[in-house]
Amino acid sequence: MKNQLKTILLLGALSALLVAFGASLGPGYLWGFTLLALAVNLLAYFFSDRLVLRMHGAREVPAAEAPRLHALVAELAARAAIPKPRVFRVDDPHANAFATGRNPRHAVIAVTTGLLEILDERELRGVLAHEIAHVANRDILVASVAAGLATAISNLANALAFTGLFGGGNQDEEGHPAQGLLFMILAPIGATLVQLGISRSREYLADETGARLAGDPLALASALEKLHLSAQAVPSEAAPATASLFIVNPFGAIGAGLSRLFSTHPPAEERIRRLRDLSRTLRGHAFEAPREAPRHRLVRS
Repeated sequence: MKNQLKTILLLGALSALLVAFGASLGPGYLWGFTLLALAVNLLAYFFSDRLVLRMHGAREVPAAEAPRLHALVAELAARAAIPKPRVFRVDDPHANAFATGRNPRHAVIAVTTGLLEILDERELRGVLAHEIAHVANRDILVASVAAGLATAISNLANALAFTGLFGGGNQDEEGHPAQGLLFMILAPIGATLVQLGISRSREYLADETGARLAGDPLALASALEKLHLSAQAVPSEAAPATASLFIVNPFGAIGAGLSRLFSTHPPAEERIRRLRDLSRTLRGHAFEAPREAPRHRLVRS
């Protein structure tokens, strides 16, 4: 509930920033930039899954090729009361996973070959539960709305700079030029920070939802430890634009201080700490962790 409320407040902040920015420009054709930005993001919402899968060279894995992987996805999807997502594999030694698709009926879960090599079945189940949680929590929709609002603000800032450069705008409106310039510079930065804050908040929420779904927070905590270390050792070729989709930052460790504000993911140590705290909370609930299966049964070569 805390993370859900935080996401709502962050989306509200983005909306308020957009309205305030638009009001500062006054009526006129500049609102067309907002409509254009939202239209572009609406198209991205419907077709982003195909684009992301193509960008990463993902291939759909038949159930006969990876029966155990499909069985885990089907089990967790049934627990979450959503349709079973399609399963894709990315031939990449970098260990990671992501979910995409505009809603549960069009969901896709993709895992890399590197992830399948370093995780045991219990840890893999924890990662898949995290991705199923993203689907069940409608995180793709939230991310699309946030991206649309942030992009609209950035486009309005660019429009304001363009018209200011060529002497455009409404000269009859009151306001100090320095104030408009400051707003033009800071508004896109603020929008980006809020958008990244939403991304980090959804990761915490998916961790908690996935851990509860699997009934085994320590499995996901163990997987995050391995994936975090692997991300630092094995470089990723992922595009920065898709970094927020992955379960761990594909570009390695997150710095301290201000650099964390511009990160798509929360610190791994904080995610692990929260999962361990959740495990202590759930300790009274009966749960039998699945035994580790031989790794060659997860995906047939």
